[in-house]
Amino acid sequence: MWRVIIQCSAASWRDHATEFKTIAEQYPTTLLASKKMKDDERRIMEYQLENVSDVEEFIEACMTLEGFTATFEAL
Repeated sequence: MWRVIIQCSAASWRDHATEFKTIAEQYPTTLLASKKMKDDERRIMEYQLENVSDVEEFIEACMTLEGFTATFEAL
């Protein structure tokens, strides 16, 4: 199992939230956490995926959105 951590600024979320949600729906993800930080309103989202190839594809798709970064780690 893998945890994918995605971060973006408030402006990036405002501009690309719909596109991001569409990407997330295309993969067999389980949302673990979604946080909006109080100080700068950036977003941090954590998803769980089973297959490492899905993880890599999901991250690549997310990184096409301006201002989004993504990392992953084993659970």
